[in-house]
Amino acid sequence: MKELGVELPAPPEPFGVYAEAVQTGNLLFLTGMLPTVGREAKFVGRVGAELDVEAGRAAARLAALNGLAVAKQHLGSLDKVKRIVRLGVAVATSGDVRDQPKVADGASELLQDVFGKDKNPSRLVYGVASLPLGTPVELELILEVSA
Repeated sequence: MKELGVELPAPPEPFGVYAEAVQTGNLLFLTGMLPTVGREAKFVGRVGAELDVEAGRAAARLAALNGLAVAKQHLGSLDKVKRIVRLGVAVATSGDVRDQPKVADGASELLQDVFGKDKNPSRLVYGVASLPLGTPVELELILEVSA
């Protein structure tokens, strides 16, 4: 990650009563990752209304960085990640926006850069009316990890 110039933020703290990461066997499930810094939403709004696709992509990238920070905190090292199994991306949009996949690529491209193309996950992207804290994206990550 140092070679990529990627620095992980401090792992986000839960905004409610839930665990940020739950491991069962060799699968690590991360809670919905938001584009937050500290206890604040860094991006607020819907793609196609208050935000454009590029802002949505930046929000997805930040949410992915937060996910990696939580995974590292839970595992001790990202070297334990064998692959990303699943990436779910909810994108808050307005009207007839159809660019959800382009927004989701902000997260997908970061994960590919960090782990390599051979570890790309399956992906589900969908548009929603609103998300927690008014953010434009929320990510679901499922990782395969070594014991």
